[in-house]
Amino acid sequence: MEIRFDSQGLVPVIVQDWASGEVLTLAYSNAEAVERTRATGELHLYSRSRQELWHKGATSGNTQTVRALRLDCDRDALLALVEPAGPACHTGARTCFHNGELERPAPHEALPALERTLRARQAQRPEGSYTLDLLDDPELTGAKVEEEAEEVARAAREESDERVDEEAADLLYHLLVLLRGRDRALGDAGAVLAARRR
Repeated sequence: MEIRFDSQGLVPVIVQDWASGEVLTLAYSNAEAVERTRATGELHLYSRSRQELWHKGATSGNTQTVRALRLDCDRDALLALVEPAGPACHTGARTCFHNGELERPAPHEALPALERTLRARQAQRPEGSYTLDLLDDPELTGAKVEEEAEEVARAAREESDERVDEEAADLLYHLLVLLRGRDRALGDAGAVLAARRR
């Protein structure tokens, strides 16, 4: 993988969550950081402010296991697909991109955010939670997935596009609860789909 470093010997690195696709941060690497990343399997970067090599998460414990490094078409930018062990941002936020226009989440953010909410409900067990009722009753959850699948199929046959979207959202919610109840995630099913493409 031949990288075109800039005049300062650096290349920008977009760090993206392997499972969810969410962008976690933008940082820089030099040749040594790229070599250390490849050798260790954990993300190493170059700190422009400290002028030194930086093992992401070495101090905080929030390391990032690298699943793939990809180059852009000009070979002057890297995409690091990682499995984060914790928040990516030094502020403790999941992603460094937690400022600005957050009021309207992008559609691709909905399912990863829902999965995090389901994990939180499971851990915190708030009283009166419908999600907990489902997580505590796998039979009920399975029945709800079957019911919602029939409703989206019926909507596709007989109703408006808006109703199809609404019923598909209900199905996805219940399916994610079912997966969480088995300690599975959407990414696990995604991995199976990715493997079938070969």
